[in-house]
Amino acid sequence: MRWRDWRARRRGGAARLTVGQWGGLAVFALLAVLVAVGVGPPRGDGPRVPAARVSQASTAFAALTVVPARPPHDSAYDRGAFGTAWTDASAAPGAGNGCDTRNDILARDLTVSGRVSIDSCPRAVSSGVLTSPYTGRSVVFERGRSSAAVQIDHVVPLAYAWDMGANDWPRERRTAFANDPANLVAVDGGSNQAKSDAEPAVWMPPLDGFRCQYAVQFVTVLGEYRLPVDEPSRSVLGAALDTC
Repeated sequence: MRWRDWRARRRGGAARLTVGQWGGLAVFALLAVLVAVGVGPPRGDGPRVPAARVSQASTAFAALTVVPARPPHDSAYDRGAFGTAWTDASAAPGAGNGCDTRNDILARDLTVSGRVSIDSCPRAVSSGVLTSPYTGRSVVFERGRSSAAVQIDHVVPLAYAWDMGANDWPRERRTAFANDPANLVAVDGGSNQAKSDAEPAVWMPPLDGFRCQYAVQFVTVLGEYRLPVDEPSRSVLGAALDTC
């Protein structure tokens, strides 16, 4: 076959793709990107929370001190008031194991496919997959430029805790709070950014099926650290506990 004939056939083959077919290819490529970065609508159900945990959370919920509203945010708040980010040197459960807190939570929450030794952890997660509890979508984690696709969220935000009384705590207690695994969860980066430091009255996980678990964790942490809750958030958390 001569080159001219072969090239003509190539052009003819490409031309036979309809507009609809090209559109389908574009949609397929877009979906592949969305899956890789973990964006898109929430899907799936949340975990089934054991009845004992729900009962304990309900007891803690009933004992919480309630304030009318979250105080105006204290402009003096600084992340550094809660210690060095992800330090392994704290009084938090599991601390002092040789790995920074971020890598402890990644190892706990991801399906890990690779490990690497770094300064802060000799067995740090280098790759894996997370099913984000806030959306139900899968997120691929690769250490490096794309590692921000998976982030560690403080269920009870540090700034919220500060506004509700943690500003009066000793620094050691704040550091333990910031690194307590009970208050930490690996999530997709988009959800973590959307939540920021918002209280439940302002933000709840997009995945309805996870709201029971979220409320259980939020209430349990408030009770453990003797933090009050604002009345609007108390109503939201109570409604979420009722779905458990």
